[in-house]
Amino acid sequence: MRVSDAVRARRSVRAFKPDPVPAPLLRELLAAATRAPSGGNLQPWRVYALGGAELAAFKALMAQRLGADVEPETPAHPVYPAGLWEPFRRRRRETGALRYAALGLHDRDRDGERQLLRRNLEFFGAPVGLFFCIDRRFGAAQWLDLGLYMQTLMLLAVERGLDSCAQAVWANWPNSIADFLRLPATETVVAGMALGYRDEHHPLNTFRTGREPWPQGIDLRGFD
Repeated sequence: MRVSDAVRARRSVRAFKPDPVPAPLLRELLAAATRAPSGGNLQPWRVYALGGAELAAFKALMAQRLGADVEPETPAHPVYPAGLWEPFRRRRRETGALRYAALGLHDRDRDGERQLLRRNLEFFGAPVGLFFCIDRRFGAAQWLDLGLYMQTLMLLAVERGLDSCAQAVWANWPNSIADFLRLPATETVVAGMALGYRDEHHPLNTFRTGREPWPQGIDLRGFD
């Protein structure tokens, strides 16, 4: 598979088959992704992978907390900036509306919101749940390195017939994650990721988000 093919094929999959990902394959992917660019070769990423009984225990914990309507945790960092402006606000709304429509729900439906959140906190049924953390002392450049690692991992997964969904929602549950993983106080949660084999027949996998037409967002200077 060419890199360009993997880029086109990669998508955020929100429904997975229960088929397990072989441990040797997971280890291979996580190791191969370490070739991602890293400023100063710091390799600042810290990855926690849950599967089997560990994943089931974590999902049960989150289901309990969601069902008990516990007090919201202070987010590790804001997922979106306050007062999101155009055209970014529109893009986010349009993407959310696609998910609601796929499930036969109305946008901003409270029950629908809860249903989607519950699926999020179940890693969308994926057999592998990943958490990406970083030392709190690192800055924006090292967060960029972590993002490059995640993207590299997602493209490698496509090559091996796997799908994924990066999950910013986990930044809203830093205490639950830190307690379960027994994170050192120096580490903070950046994001999570669902990884596994796509359920091609699920409604949430029947649409793709759009992209702005070229050259929106691109500024070429000094080229013919």
